Amino acid sequence: MRVTLFKSTAVALGVFYAGLSFAVAPPISEDSLQPLAQEDQHSIASKRISALFTRSHYKHFVLDDQMSQKIFDLYLQALDYNRSVFTAADIANFGAFRNQFDDALQTGDLKNSYAMYNLSTKRRYERYAYALSLLDQPMTFDQADNYEFDRSKSDWAKDNAALNEIWRQRVKYDALNLKLAGKKPAEIKELLTKRYANAIKRLKQDESEDVFQALMNAFARSIDPHTSYLSPRNADRFNSEMNLSLEGIGAVLQADDDFTVVRSLIPGGPADKTKLLRPEDRITGVAQEKGKVIDVIGWRLDDVVDLIKGRKGTKVRLEIQRGKGATHQTQLIELTRDKVRLEDRAAKSQVIKAEGKKIGVIEVPSFYVNLHIDVQKELAKLKAQKIDGLLIDLRNDGGGALTEATELTGLFMKQGPVVQIRDTMGRVAVNEDTDNKSYYDGPMTVLIDRYSASASEIFAAAMNDYGRALIIGENSFGKGTVQQNRALGKIYDFFDNELGHVQYTIAKFYRINGGSTQNKGVQPDISFPSLNDPAEIGESVELNALPWDKIESAQYATLGDFSAVLPKLKNLHEQRIKNDPEFKYAEEDIAWYQAQKSKKYISLNEAERVQTRDEQDAKALQRANERLTRMGKPMVKSLSDIPTDIKFPDGYLKEAANITADLVRLKKS
Repeated sequence: MRVTLFKSTAVALGVFYAGLSFAVAPPISEDSLQPLAQEDQHSIASKRISALFTRSHYKHFVLDDQMSQKIFDLYLQALDYNRSVFTAADIANFGAFRNQFDDALQTGDLKNSYAMYNLSTKRRYERYAYALSLLDQPMTFDQADNYEFDRSKSDWAKDNAALNEIWRQRVKYDALNLKLAGKKPAEIKELLTKRYANAIKRLKQDESEDVFQALMNAFARSIDPHTSYLSPRNADRFNSEMNLSLEGIGAVLQADDDFTVVRSLIPGGPADKTKLLRPEDRITGVAQEKGKVIDVIGWRLDDVVDLIKGRKGTKVRLEIQRGKGATHQTQLIELTRDKVRLEDRAAKSQVIKAEGKKIGVIEVPSFYVNLHIDVQKELAKLKAQKIDGLLIDLRNDGGGALTEATELTGLFMKQGPVVQIRDTMGRVAVNEDTDNKSYYDGPMTVLIDRYSASASEIFAAAMNDYGRALIIGENSFGKGTVQQNRALGKIYDFFDNELGHVQYTIAKFYRINGGSTQNKGVQPDISFPSLNDPAEIGESVELNALPWDKIESAQYATLGDFSAVLPKLKNLHEQRIKNDPEFKYAEEDIAWYQAQKSKKYISLNEAERVQTRDEQDAKALQRANERLTRMGKPMVKSLSDIPTDIKFPDGYLKEAANITADLVRLKKS
């Protein structure tokens, strides 16, 4: 843990008292920050990446001035995403580089991008030094004041005075968050002093390959969102993160501005099992089982990962901000570290009684190797229990092996095409099921959500196109592309393994009806209210995502047609959810989020923030007690009193089972 407490007598004396002034100096001098320059291998790697992407990427493009401008904008975004470091004058000075990135990448002369990075380091030092200077000034939270937490589309600050105002708001925001968390004035100053001082010290840890990776990823993401570059060191870090995923809390993390953000959860891992952590949550602090919470805002990702990792059976506590909510409240959750066992990640089945019918449910967490064999076994168990209908739950299934999408589809029909794949040359291959066997022929539905992606979408689309299963839930993610990983090194290189790796798009998926799963995803036959805003999550909102298009349909014969029963199914569903409390909660949450998401500002008035927090806590407690009452459990007086082993009902799964039961009944009639 690279944390050194910056000592100052002012820390012990507090901060919010008028008349007291103690200087909080930066822990290092600005002169100690040495400019970074490209290394020899970066010139070679840049040329190879440029040649590889222009020659072999699925998206045919020309590396010209127009492309240079896109790369410039993305690189600038990487350096100052929230537009709180550079001034408008800095941006104007960079203007000469705007049309030069294409030539620089192809010749390997990257001095301009390094100059931009070095200036961003200098500006960050100035900003954090200014933040430290504010910690000696009295702060009050009883006036009307706001913090613009999302400046990604705002104008650049016109001068240093404007930047100072942005950072005054930020420091006050940081201080108020700690005050609302119960910290005393002296503790607030101590924590913020450490936070800003550590941010300054971490500026010295940047290396040349950090600059190169930022630049190459700006280039990669200007082509499509799934193309990327990993430097040798960061490839090792990525493997470390994946080890954390499989042996720690079961979460894949990424850096986002000053925050560590949960990118995804590993099916069957501790975080997935407890449902306490979700994608998009921001980790603001980490504590061991009995230790103090360590503030990790502004930390490097690998340092945060090191804090969270630990031996199986030990506990870690995470202080998190839930998603991207405008209240920015924090809460503390506790997870027990564990290994993700193969049996935890495997498909599982259960039987739900719905509308007088026995509905078999198979949960598919990912398309792992041999998934279809496990599903065959679960189908045999369900058949032995004489189920009336089947529901395949693909929620939060991000995909996996393409072969398993074909094999899983084949379990529910005898033979036929499953997916079409077009490569960069325009050649189309068709993956088919050819075993002439079907393992389940009864009524069937598939439940998807916004996080169902890739192989999940291939399976759902095939079931939809064949008319084999009714699709229920939310519109899926829309990732319909195939990536390839490739090392940049060659056997005759002097640099050994110092050039890094690239991942780039080489093909695109198409449904058997000819439409792509890319961008649009799979649209359900019966839609549920979406708790995942499609305007913020999904391929369609990713920058430079490849477009939806269509090719010729494959040769196939439909197996069913839901058009006659679909209106009745929808009517039964709508009548049922009118009085369903879980769907009412979902509608309320969606309405609240829609009202909040347009806000770029958060109040710095303590009374307003306390009122908002108390209202949300009261609402959460009311819902919890309503759920407990429906479950026949005793009510609780506070959220902390809710038993940790309580699993509240899954309203969407229950209603999906009800729809499946309706389908069974209507099919018989």
